[in-house]
Amino acid sequence: MDIGVFLPIGNNGWLISKGSPQYMPTFELNKAVVQKAEEHGFDFALSMIKLKGFGGETEFWDHCLESFTLMAGLAAVTERIRLYASTPILTLPPAIVARMAVTIDAIAPGRSGVNIVTGWAPGEYTQMGLWPGDEHFGNRYARAAEYVTVLKQLWSEGVSDFKGEFYTMDGCVLSPRPANGHIDIVAAGQSRSGMRFAAEHADYNFLLGSGVNTPLAFADTTAALAAATGETGRDVGALPLFMVIADETDEAARAKWQHYHDHADLAALAYMAGETATDSTSDGSSTARTIALPEGAVNFNMGTLVGSYATVATMLDEIAGVPGTRGIMLVFDDFLEGVEDFGTRIQPLMRCRSARPAAQGG
Repeated sequence: MDIGVFLPIGNNGWLISKGSPQYMPTFELNKAVVQKAEEHGFDFALSMIKLKGFGGETEFWDHCLESFTLMAGLAAVTERIRLYASTPILTLPPAIVARMAVTIDAIAPGRSGVNIVTGWAPGEYTQMGLWPGDEHFGNRYARAAEYVTVLKQLWSEGVSDFKGEFYTMDGCVLSPRPANGHIDIVAAGQSRSGMRFAAEHADYNFLLGSGVNTPLAFADTTAALAAATGETGRDVGALPLFMVIADETDEAARAKWQHYHDHADLAALAYMAGETATDSTSDGSSTARTIALPEGAVNFNMGTLVGSYATVATMLDEIAGVPGTRGIMLVFDDFLEGVEDFGTRIQPLMRCRSARPAAQGG
């Protein structure tokens, strides 16, 4: 069972709270997190892309690094961990992203991957004059399919003459190519169209859980992905995303979570809710609608595991047991402390990680 870390590329990570740790997304912080993750046997790190934050008292995600340049820097200071950068497809042409990914692959051979971000928040793109209009809500996965087709043609053949509705290549060339001709594609589709896209084009699809201490709430989504891949005949692994808030006892961990919840940044949450409501055509399973559900808005509505180190280890083993789950992607309330505690206090208790080497110190 692979374990990954969703890097703190935006300020304050994934807690939209005035009571949670407050920090800026520096390169030094991300370097320390990914090196500590590698030390403790994490298999991959993924960095998101966010182009406009939610404001509020915490200025949530108003301060964000750029994904590809961050991962290139991290590639040079790591040795084993896989590094996935995110491309906002409305802003970066596929031929440029293909070359950027190959450049990271040259720094870290075989460790480069690309996460496809179709874009669900108009405010990120209207500020740059790049929002194509509300029709994007209905055709964004068609655009993404063309985008990935161009990427894969360039990586495998070194040339693309693709002609589509959104992209037209005319003898577009790429050299050098990836060492093994392949770079992983990651998606995050939750809706039916998103699942279909992942089943047809991705190697991994990361999924949002929901609720607090409901580790199996994502199982239906994983089953939907399995059904979609059954139709395409491709092997696409599910990567559910969870926040870990752990402490010595269940009571201590729960007190931390309650503190974060009680001090939620309501103005930032309101902005997020407004952005997610823009797409009137989305169903309840879409990414935009899922992250805005009131039950878990303080933690971006990802599944949240709150408890002692032993309790969290047990829940992570439950997650690993869901059919189709290839790995688990984690975020923490405090990233440096959280990765260290995972490596030294949680991972040794997990059956699904029992074969992993012991951590190399602290």
